[in-house]
Amino acid sequence: MASHHHSLLSLAASATTFSIILLCRFTLIEALNGGFSVDLIYRDSPDSPFYNASETHSQRVAKALRRSINRVNHFKPSSSVSPNLAQTDIISNSGEYLMKYSVGTPPVAILGVADTGSDLIWLQCKPCTECYKQAAPFFDPEMSTTYKSISCTSSQCESLRKTSCSNDGTSCQYSVSYGDQSFSNGDLAVDTFTLGSTTSDHPVSLPETIIGCGHDNNGHFDAKGSGIVGLGGGTVSLVSQLSSSIGGKFSYCLVPLTSREKSSKLNFGSNAVVSGPGTVSTPLVPNSPDTFYFLTLKAMSVGSKRLELSGSSGSGNLEGNIIIDSGTTVTTLPTEFYSSFESAVAEEIDLERGDDPSQFLSLCYKHTSDSIEIPSITAHFTGADVKLNPDTTFIQIDEELLCLAFRANQKITIFGNLAQSNLLVGYDLVKKTVSFKPTDCTKL
Repeated sequence: MASHHHSLLSLAASATTFSIILLCRFTLIEALNGGFSVDLIYRDSPDSPFYNASETHSQRVAKALRRSINRVNHFKPSSSVSPNLAQTDIISNSGEYLMKYSVGTPPVAILGVADTGSDLIWLQCKPCTECYKQAAPFFDPEMSTTYKSISCTSSQCESLRKTSCSNDGTSCQYSVSYGDQSFSNGDLAVDTFTLGSTTSDHPVSLPETIIGCGHDNNGHFDAKGSGIVGLGGGTVSLVSQLSSSIGGKFSYCLVPLTSREKSSKLNFGSNAVVSGPGTVSTPLVPNSPDTFYFLTLKAMSVGSKRLELSGSSGSGNLEGNIIIDSGTTVTTLPTEFYSSFESAVAEEIDLERGDDPSQFLSLCYKHTSDSIEIPSITAHFTGADVKLNPDTTFIQIDEELLCLAFRANQKITIFGNLAQSNLLVGYDLVKKTVSFKPTDCTKL
């Protein structure tokens, strides 16, 4: 049996969405000549502003699993608004990664959810008609000398869905909502967006970045944050607005949850190139909506047993059948295929079965020893066989329960962030590829 030693260290609650720490005043061109990177910090790390020492490990995991359910709904939006070297810190909030950045002139520090499943960058602004509770003051656009409303006849406004004109007919209004009933409505505008770099002493200023100034917002948001920083594939995402400057490249390396005291990394531009021994690449598949990053998963292997996926309705067409997402905790697979996959994993493990109290994960084991033999699991994408880290194919639910971090979902298939741990994952939106390289992310 192909297997690996799995250390039963506590796993922190994982992140639903991605975030970046950005603080800058440097010119974009100068900073981007070298590329830039930022740290990604898990929500439950003692270094995170969201660390709650009173929560038990079991409570954190239970919350993470509930967030994963909401996250799947996030991929069914009811509507969509749809620097060369850069690296930034990402903080996970309630299973979501938060991103510190600055907006305006003079710059005002903001903490937003960094989300690979969203496009628009939006934040809560004054005056607020209806906003969710926020610890920090709302952004006041009247105090920024570089803030400008976007005309409702502009190409930026016309290119977005669910936009309209203000009552006086001068400025563009946006409206974005998500499958989990979260929403934001407000003014579409441009302002200076500032990023801080961990690879340079100089911050990076991005003038005339399209943002949403939200005056009517509500949903599943934490009071410590303000809005979303979209890292998706749509035209108004941060990645797309930076695209020519960063060559369409960004990457991240997520540390295993057993090493949550270490920072993960998010890289832009030349810092984001993934190459060298062990690197494999798979095509990005154009699909709708363009916000999401679609890949083709052909099979999964458990030990030496390879299980082939079938296309929808039994067809052989698998193209674009899975979304890769840094914000979803567990990996979801089609129901019928998941059943075969789970059975193959169960055949390799000789331990007493247990039940997940949340009933979210279906293959669980009781254990009393300090280690367990975990079968090797490989994801076979088109042109890329990706061996998953054995420390994150299972998740520690509590002191006596270990569960497979995969789940059945007939409607949507997602390659989640646990499966991506200790892989350097690089997106090249020019070549339209995603690359994977086995990497000890704790040493970056």
